[in-house]
Amino acid sequence: MIFGLPVISITIWLPIIFGILVLATGDDKNAPLARLLALVGSVLGFLVTLPLYIGFDTTTSSMQFVEHHDWITRFNINYYLGVDGISMLFILLNSFFTVIVVLAGWRVIEKRVSQYMAAFLLMSGMINGVFGALDSILFYVFWEAMLVPMFIIIGVWGGPNRIYATMKFFLYTLLGSLLMLVALIYLYNLTGGSFAILDFHQVAIPMTAQILIFIAFFFAFAVKVPMFPVHTWLPDAHVEAPTGGSVILAALMLKVGAYGFLRFSMPITPDASHKLAGVMIALSLIAIVYIGLVALMQTDMKKLVAYSSISHMGFVTMGLFIFNAYGMEGALLQMISHGFVAGALFLCIGVLYDRMHSRNIADYGGVANKMPVFAAFFMLFAMANSGLPGTSAFVGEFMVIMGAIKVNFWYAFAAGTTLIFGAAYTLWLYKRVIFGKVANQHVEELTDLNAREVLIMSLLAVLVLGMGVYPLPLSEILHASVNDLLVHVAHSKLPL
Repeated sequence: MIFGLPVISITIWLPIIFGILVLATGDDKNAPLARLLALVGSVLGFLVTLPLYIGFDTTTSSMQFVEHHDWITRFNINYYLGVDGISMLFILLNSFFTVIVVLAGWRVIEKRVSQYMAAFLLMSGMINGVFGALDSILFYVFWEAMLVPMFIIIGVWGGPNRIYATMKFFLYTLLGSLLMLVALIYLYNLTGGSFAILDFHQVAIPMTAQILIFIAFFFAFAVKVPMFPVHTWLPDAHVEAPTGGSVILAALMLKVGAYGFLRFSMPITPDASHKLAGVMIALSLIAIVYIGLVALMQTDMKKLVAYSSISHMGFVTMGLFIFNAYGMEGALLQMISHGFVAGALFLCIGVLYDRMHSRNIADYGGVANKMPVFAAFFMLFAMANSGLPGTSAFVGEFMVIMGAIKVNFWYAFAAGTTLIFGAAYTLWLYKRVIFGKVANQHVEELTDLNAREVLIMSLLAVLVLGMGVYPLPLSEILHASVNDLLVHVAHSKLPL
């Protein structure tokens, strides 16, 4: 707590309360009030996360800002919250992007405005709950609850195939979550009646049970990342989602899967994690190489960036399972960078779609002639997606490759191909859309970014360049927690 205030609880419940207030504004006659309340709620939601960063002690790996209250005493389920260096940055990232999506949908969303804005605020609080929960049932409640607003966002404001995309998204994630719940109940019995995640970290589990628990967690977390071969829901969801939905999917919802591996799979089942690391690395490399090639074949801008996200998240899972500090810190920095870059690219595609109502690359050409400011921002984010030195993406990818080469040269070599494929599909996209002569009358009528759009792009550009040039303010927060996790995972938890 800071000044006696439960900071993590505030980051969870403040956006949820504002979401309810926005919902209470009713129909579209009160749309201006709904937008204003949503903006105030999202900005306040971000500001209340800043004390977590300012007051964070980088010298310890212990949980900080801890809150512990009884909840369901019969089963020893508690309202137990806290953050370490691994989870804290994602709460900041989530709260920041909530402001961005509210601004991005300011004029674009004209129907059911209050419901749209409220869905993002409610989801923001629930995602913060996922990153802040230290009780596994509390984690599970937030994990499941955050699906509902995204289901509604895609299902109501999505494209023509939105029902198919939402059902696929929901069913994929629900199946994995049910297996996770079974594993949590088994661990509850094993610990003698505790659902606390940190208690799970200390229990000795036989190898066979570790492997089964790891597999149960794998289905829950791999779907969210998403890893190959359970990735097919993501391109459909991205294509059908409105711009704000795609931004939150890319920037935050993919990250909770990788976070799950760090908080559950690796510390609870360390021996199984080591034993199955080769499988995890192989699946990650397939995602990096194969999905990168799939991205090259896309004709839809959103689908291209969606496959690009799967490829880049392969870097993250590989970095986690090579079990060294370079790889793990690089994976975490890559997660944060990917949030900035993928979120920015989806916003850029949204800007074009709002003006031309098309995502087909072939419908564009010569956009730079009519939208030079937009073309400049798009160029920066395209270069970042390609891993250009000086941008945020280079930092994480470089560290993961450095970590991989200490384990196996060929891991690093295969992972390095993403720099080639990433540059190929990103620059191909940029060239076709931005350069050349004005392709048609629709492009001729395009107008450049307005002040609101310039503000959004500028904020993301500063973060992409700032993290690329000076990543220390982020990386120093990770050191103690990552090193402690690596020490913990290195020691066997097999019963003596």
